[in-house]
Amino acid sequence: MIKVSDTARKKIIDLMKDDGFDATNDYVRVGVKSGGCSGLSYDLKFDKTKSEDDKIFVDNDITIAIEKKSFLYLAGTILEFSGGINGKGFIFNNPNANRTCGCGESFSL
Repeated sequence: MIKVSDTARKKIIDLMKDDGFDATNDYVRVGVKSGGCSGLSYDLKFDKTKSEDDKIFVDNDITIAIEKKSFLYLAGTILEFSGGINGKGFIFNNPNANRTCGCGESFSL
């Protein structure tokens, strides 16, 4: 399961609307891919369809699709959004990450 904070929820709804998606019907696709300075990096995009390999979760009125192969890396993660002085963007608070890079966009297990 992935949790969505209130600040991330608001930003997701706004961004989905700007990109022609509907948060009540469409998906936030979250995944993990090879790359980044720590070995693995997060991937977040919007999607209108799901595949049979997806695990689907709903938290805070946001529907999240995760490919089964990425789910093991992301279980228990909290998706947050920061708009502060140090940067702006989505933050993955991942309890499975043993090491993260300085920017927080990549991790290793």
